[in-house]
Amino acid sequence: MRSKLFVFTLLILFLTINLIIVDESGAIPAFARRYKISCNTCHAPFPKLKPYGDEFAGNGFIIVEDEQERDYVTAGDELLWLNKEFPLAVRFDAYAHFDQDQEVEKDLQIPWGLKLMSGGTLYKSIGYYFYFYMSERGEVAGIEDAYIHFDNVFSTPLDIMVGQFQTSDPLMKRELRLTFEDYVFYKTRFGHSGTNLAYDRGIMLVYGIEKTGTDLIAFVVNGNGKDEAGDDLKFDNDDYKNFGFRISEGIGDFMSIGAYFYQGKEKEVGSQLKNEITYWGPDINVSVGPLEFTGQYLERKDTNPLFADDATEFDAKGYIAELIYAPQLDRSRFYFTGLYNKIESDLYPYETATLSGTYLLSRNLRLIAEYTRDIEYEVNRMTFGLTGGF
Repeated sequence: MRSKLFVFTLLILFLTINLIIVDESGAIPAFARRYKISCNTCHAPFPKLKPYGDEFAGNGFIIVEDEQERDYVTAGDELLWLNKEFPLAVRFDAYAHFDQDQEVEKDLQIPWGLKLMSGGTLYKSIGYYFYFYMSERGEVAGIEDAYIHFDNVFSTPLDIMVGQFQTSDPLMKRELRLTFEDYVFYKTRFGHSGTNLAYDRGIMLVYGIEKTGTDLIAFVVNGNGKDEAGDDLKFDNDDYKNFGFRISEGIGDFMSIGAYFYQGKEKEVGSQLKNEITYWGPDINVSVGPLEFTGQYLERKDTNPLFADDATEFDAKGYIAELIYAPQLDRSRFYFTGLYNKIESDLYPYETATLSGTYLLSRNLRLIAEYTRDIEYEVNRMTFGLTGGF
């Protein structure tokens, strides 16, 4: 009991020191530097995107009305638009954990992650974005997000994204969440399957119908994640491609409802045994005043996730519910998040409830205090941390 009290005292002292020594006028990330605007223009709080931030990203990370040839190196060539300054930014995450009944209960994960980010314009209506994890959980994780974005192709509401992204991005972007606790169902692989809804390589098409408030998203990916290329320099480990689709319908300015479908097939390396995967499910997002609620249900079906000679089907059901409270809307310095995760599966049961608080020391530096109750195993986790972008 005394040891637990000691670690909590240290964690509180850790947060207090940071509150004292961090200056309010921290450095600003690449896009804010480029356009000389506050991080609050796109984020509230970072990394969570506001509607304008979504639009900015959808335009290929450019402010269309502010783009001028004089801001680029063109060398007199109308087909060349080079950034005068190469945009770079850094994200730093550090956490202190108390995990009940673990072999290591008290852990200082400092830094938990350090990544180098860049994004901007390649040409008119063409942008790029990538980040490189120089350290994630103590290892060099390499490139995760990395893509080129073509905006308004053929002067239509069609956007095309080519590269590496998460197939869960049309639902909720894991990289933009406010909690340390993840959207667990997205990243879970079942049995020996190599497929989940996290990072993959492929092509994504986005089409918006402004009149009806309808968004249509379709993608095709390898289906085996972002594993390294094999000896034959191929990134996919079988001949199959996986496909996904999402439709979302806006209802006024406060609600959207959607449906998601994903289907694919995979083959076990070195054999002819196959597994077919299907995801499907509805989702809803409601934003009223200082409250924003997102609820999702996803069902996954595998025909042979263990790649056994006598194939056995497995079903998994995932539930994600998130409620964010911003007392002063996008001008808030305090944010509160409730997150519920549940996976119903014989292979990987999971259920947690999380309460998380965020305090902005500056627009690009925030503190986190978080409590997670593991309902499945009846244990607790406390997390204290900071996230900065500069």
